[in-house]
Amino acid sequence: MPSISIQLPAIEADQQIEVEVKINGKKKTYNYRVEIFAWEQCVEPVDQKAECLKRIIEGYDKNWQLLQIGAPTEKTVPIMFKQRNAA
Repeated sequence: MPSISIQLPAIEADQQIEVEVKINGKKKTYNYRVEIFAWEQCVEPVDQKAECLKRIIEGYDKNWQLLQIGAPTEKTVPIMFKQRNAA
C-alpha cells in the first residue's frame, strides 16, 4: 500500500487518530492508535528489549495491526497500530 506522511500535533498515550481520505471521490476512514509502553512491564533482561516488544505486539488486540515502532527512550517505547478492516 502506498503511504504518505502527515505531521500530527503532539498526542498523549492511548489516543486514537482518525484519518479520512478520498480515493477517486470515495471517502475512506482509517483509524490509528498510538500506545506508549513502559519498559518496566518487561520481564526480560534489559539487553533483550526486542523480545519484550515481540511479546507486547503478539499479545495486542488482533483488531489492530502493527504499523510503526517509534524511537524508544530509556523508560518507554511508542508503538503505532492501524485498525484492521476500518470502514
